[in-house]
Amino acid sequence: MPNLDPQVDSVEYNRRTRPRQGAALPLDWPPAWGARVGEGGGVSARWLAILGRRFHYGWVVVAITCLTVLVSAGLRGAPATLIKPLENEFGWSRASISVAISIGLLLYGVASPLAGSLTDRFGPRRLMIGGMALAGLASGLSALMGSIWQFHLLWGIFSGIGTGLAGAVLGATVATRWFTARRGLVIGIFGAASSAGQLIFLPTLVALMATIGWQGAVLVMALVVAGLLPFIVLLMRDDPSDIGLRPFGAVGGEVVAPTPPEKPSVVMWRAMHVRDFWLLAVSFCICGATSAGLVGAHLIAYSVDRGLSEVTAATALGLMGITNFIGTVGSGWLTDRYNPRRLLAFYLIMRAGFLVFLPFVDSSTALAAFALVFGLNYIATSPPMVAMIAEIFGRKNVGTIYGWIFFAHHSGAAVSATLAGVTRDASGNYAPAFFAGAVLALISGLLVSRVERKPAPSLHPEAASLTA
Repeated sequence: MPNLDPQVDSVEYNRRTRPRQGAALPLDWPPAWGARVGEGGGVSARWLAILGRRFHYGWVVVAITCLTVLVSAGLRGAPATLIKPLENEFGWSRASISVAISIGLLLYGVASPLAGSLTDRFGPRRLMIGGMALAGLASGLSALMGSIWQFHLLWGIFSGIGTGLAGAVLGATVATRWFTARRGLVIGIFGAASSAGQLIFLPTLVALMATIGWQGAVLVMALVVAGLLPFIVLLMRDDPSDIGLRPFGAVGGEVVAPTPPEKPSVVMWRAMHVRDFWLLAVSFCICGATSAGLVGAHLIAYSVDRGLSEVTAATALGLMGITNFIGTVGSGWLTDRYNPRRLLAFYLIMRAGFLVFLPFVDSSTALAAFALVFGLNYIATSPPMVAMIAEIFGRKNVGTIYGWIFFAHHSGAAVSATLAGVTRDASGNYAPAFFAGAVLALISGLLVSRVERKPAPSLHPEAASLTA
């Protein structure tokens, strides 16, 4: 397979030192890969050298991270498939089961800034191993549970924290560490993997529960995690410099060792004194409120209010997931080629128009049309957001800062989900909530347009080299 980066050789070596055809490959060849390969465990220098001659190792890291994000997303959504089976077997109320789901979502959001800080300091590999092990353990042990508090502990606390540690923030950090060129595309791929995780695993879990029971289904999920962990341990790497590489697309003659990261508290204290941080945080808070909190949480209930069936609404969500996959990857591709500030502002302003249209949806055709176009927009905001964070604050601080901005996103979603329900109870319909969401989306687009994208030198000296 040819090198995927036409501008940069993935491994630098002198052709005159290359072994002759058919000769055994020395363990220390090529020289650029030899120094730090053994640190952190994993495959040998020989195999990394063979891989390095074919393509940049960052694409291996992308594959491992993509699988991790995909499985993490599947685990995060799995409790929704357990509601009816647990009601039928134990007689637990819908409200008590939903408490575990709420705890899991809350801790997933809370774990995001923690994951960002830990990833910046210790690297993504350890977080991936720890997070997936904790979530997989929760899934496996839940086959033995018999009390509601055990469900809250396993699927609320353990799974919520585990999937938060190995979720979206981790993917953003990997992309900014390993890629200079095509970074937006990689972030888009990770966003698509998050969408695909629930699209793949939730229907699969429902089918498994119908054949082998819910206990068998959660054990299958645990086995999937157990099968993934060895690949993370053996193949995942924290930083290109760990194996003598530069980030994909970087230019320069010498591999530069990573700069020691600042303490997360120092990073955030300095970020809070940068105007662009607050513009991005508030805009992403509104982004969460108008996507997961408003549409994601209430689309099915709204559709039923409009006289459509739950099956029709669920089908619309499936369509939204498919176009979400396409839109997120496409947004990554666009982010690599166009101004990310303008892209993000355009996405949010476009969302305002979609929300104005939603109160007038009264047929399955109109609902499907809304789902198709809104899905393209749903997570498309992530690639340009991460790109701007890297430009302004430096790629080594992306995990910490994006973690807190992602927490703002989930906080907005949580508040919006509650307020939309209150609005519906008070007015008898969702129209006021949708119109309010449209106004907020428009405001968030205008806020993003005010972001200056100037590097913040107090946070990281490399930020200056990332601004076009």
